[in-house]
Amino acid sequence: MAQYFTYQNQQISSGDTVRVHQEIIEGDKKRVQVFEGLVIAIKNRGTGKSFTVRKIGANAIGVEKIFPVLLPSLKKIEIKSQGNVRRNKLYYLRDKIGKAATRVKEENTFTKAK
Repeated sequence: MAQYFTYQNQQISSGDTVRVHQEIIEGDKKRVQVFEGLVIAIKNRGTGKSFTVRKIGANAIGVEKIFPVLLPSLKKIEIKSQGNVRRNKLYYLRDKIGKAATRVKEENTFTKAK
């Protein structure tokens, strides 16, 4: 498995499809914004660790957001599916178009019976 980080007792690695819940403050109001996409990179270590999430937006335009792991406005990270990738940085997905830009092999979560 590729490099990973731990957030609230769950292990998130490159190739996972996640939903990141971030609290946004606009004037006096607070709201939670959800960004769903594929983790394409995890950088640095310790307190400076960050991860990049990429999604395909309207008109097939790729949108990337970089989140520091220790960002106080991060409320929750949900793992939708775990990917099985051979490399840590999935920057080659930037050149793909359409469904191929988000296609990553899913990891088998069941155990083999002997």
